[in-house]
Amino acid sequence: MSKRRFYITTAIPYVNGDPHLGFALECVQADVLARHRRLRGEHVRFLSGTDDHALKNVEAAAVAGVPVADFVAAKAQRFGALRAPLELSYDDFIRTSRDPRHRPGVERLWRACAASGDLYEREYEGLYCTGCEAFITTSELVDGLCSEHRRAPEQVAERNWFFGLSRYEDQLLELIRSGRLRIEPAQRRNEVLGLLRGGLQDFSISRSRERARGWGIPVPGDPGQVVYVWFDALGNYISALDYGRQHEPYGEWWERSDERIHVVGKGIIRFHAVHWPAILLSAGEPLPTAIFVHDYVTIDGRKLSKSLGDNRDPAAVAARYGRAALRWWFVRDVPRSGDADFHDDQLAARANELADGLGNLVNRTITLLARYRPHGITPVDPRADGSLVLHATIASTPGKIDDALAHFDIKAAATALWELVDQANRFVASTRPWQLARAENGGEAGVVGDLDDVLGSLLVACRTLARELQPFLPAASERLERALDTTDLELGRRLFPKAPRE
Repeated sequence: MSKRRFYITTAIPYVNGDPHLGFALECVQADVLARHRRLRGEHVRFLSGTDDHALKNVEAAAVAGVPVADFVAAKAQRFGALRAPLELSYDDFIRTSRDPRHRPGVERLWRACAASGDLYEREYEGLYCTGCEAFITTSELVDGLCSEHRRAPEQVAERNWFFGLSRYEDQLLELIRSGRLRIEPAQRRNEVLGLLRGGLQDFSISRSRERARGWGIPVPGDPGQVVYVWFDALGNYISALDYGRQHEPYGEWWERSDERIHVVGKGIIRFHAVHWPAILLSAGEPLPTAIFVHDYVTIDGRKLSKSLGDNRDPAAVAARYGRAALRWWFVRDVPRSGDADFHDDQLAARANELADGLGNLVNRTITLLARYRPHGITPVDPRADGSLVLHATIASTPGKIDDALAHFDIKAAATALWELVDQANRFVASTRPWQLARAENGGEAGVVGDLDDVLGSLLVACRTLARELQPFLPAASERLERALDTTDLELGRRLFPKAPRE
């Protein structure tokens, strides 16, 4: 039986500034899903990258006094460098301005939509928010400002190419209602259905070469225009599979993949759940199977912004508190729905939780095994007094994690894992294996229990934790497994360091 194929992507961020914790969250969430599917034996491809062809990138380069290509290259390198501090396992990283696969893919997609009769030219005048990289209406303004970026939009009038989005309103409604295009969580699904019921308008998919200052992919057959960044950027999900050159990765990972999942932030849901599926329908290509939407990481209730520079450097945070602590905060504290406000003391608390809960459990187990059963233990009897609840928790944990991640509830998956940690620690406290050891040698009367069963149960629990921890804390999981295999007391003591003191 062939392995299931699972293709997962992050959104590709603008590179008008340095990466912040919001994008780091998305990377870690997608990484958890990718690693989990690999752990379950599926064939996985995980894509990330950078969105280079945005007007906001051009503006940021002008402010910095740096040529656009140089500015974009330097910022994109910062995003690519998150791989190590965030322990990311992506298989591919695309840069839309430099990757030779991208332009042919965008051009093929454009021509396919044109062949369907969905592209046309017309004059247009409207309010354009460079932060959103989209035209917006006056009804979307708050005190004359874009509600998302808190800046006044620019009045723009020019001749552009348009995409006939309105043609796909009914088809998109049916796809989402039927679940063929799944959107998680339900709150975001309902938001998209509301957008569709409100009616769709055709949207501009090009910008004048002059306004873009020559930066972008020329419109096929019309070099005076460049492809609009959201048509360009969305195409990365298939251009990275050599869609433009019609090579096999596209067939394997898009056409024949069992699941095609995009992980995106709530601020760009319209582009991914409405515009992108419509473009694919127009081009006659398969749609994503699911769109998983996360909310924002905030600081003091304020959304992080690259352009305003009020971000926190993920690499610096990971260096201070440890990679495991940052990933653990993302999976333990960020809710399925609702923004997550970041505080250093929360991260410190999560680092200490790992040290005091999981670290102590594994360290105690290794110490007990090394002291009382240095040559191994006999098979565990799960019916032994006191171990039934623990073994029930061990048996149910993988399924709970599977179910939670299938519904993009990463916090619930991490909670299920931690329930096993808590249960195993309670088991140690109730069985008191050190007393069993003394009774075994005749040193303590009246103690009932079998030391082999207790230590064996703890070892099974710790091995289950090491395995199921892989998607969440990959490096820590590897260290934990090595400590259990070698009964390395020193490694056991330093699995999870405590948070640094202020």
